[in-house]
Amino acid sequence: MIKVSNLSKDFKLSRKQRREHGDEYRDRKTLKAVENVSFECEPGRVFGLIGPNGAGKTTTLRIISTMLKPSSGSVTVAGFDTQESPKEVRRNIGFMTAQTALYDRLTPTEMVQYIADLYGMNSTLFEERKNRIFSMLDMESFADRRTARLSSGMKQKTSIARTIIHDPAVVVFDEPTTGLDVMTARRIIELIRTCREEGKTVIFSTHHMAEVRLLCDDLAIIHSGKLYFHGTKEQFESQMQADSYEDEFVRLVGEA
Repeated sequence: MIKVSNLSKDFKLSRKQRREHGDEYRDRKTLKAVENVSFECEPGRVFGLIGPNGAGKTTTLRIISTMLKPSSGSVTVAGFDTQESPKEVRRNIGFMTAQTALYDRLTPTEMVQYIADLYGMNSTLFEERKNRIFSMLDMESFADRRTARLSSGMKQKTSIARTIIHDPAVVVFDEPTTGLDVMTARRIIELIRTCREEGKTVIFSTHHMAEVRLLCDDLAIIHSGKLYFHGTKEQFESQMQADSYEDEFVRLVGEA
């Protein structure tokens, strides 16, 4: 389970950054990326964090994953506070983001093996997990090819495989299907569904409302660091004033 309570995150702005952000930020020393955000993600359900680029999605997920410390508020993951027990959080979480680089000289098998070794997995369990994940993601054909020679879709699959190799109770996906072809995106969507069926807590960020319809049990809409909706998919549908998910999302963000 993930519990986010009154979460805020401020970033200090350099003089150059204030100029780049325009006149509105000329006299500001900080940028509020996330402001007083609260929500919960439950086991066996998929939670979608929805918002346009720059909304605060990645910042929120990085705080959940202990990569960033909040300016205020708190986050607990699998019962552990991210600031008081970050090592325990990392043992129970898998975090996938496009910003995390792969080692070009390693193969997908070696990359996943490296992560498994960090978590102390024994060889038998590793082989079972690796074979299952590689089959689910259709990775067998390039499992022993150096990462530098892989396509973007193959690299994305490799990133996801290393994210879940240690069988974490909580899985965080930051825009997992961005820039992928239809077949690769479908494989990843099926894997997220499998994580839900296994009783894992799953949170993923996206700005594609089609993925929300396909995957989400619960969702939150974030814009400029603030939540503008938080509830189940059914609650979202019941309050819709537009004819489609996309139009309702645009309406809510436009009003914000």
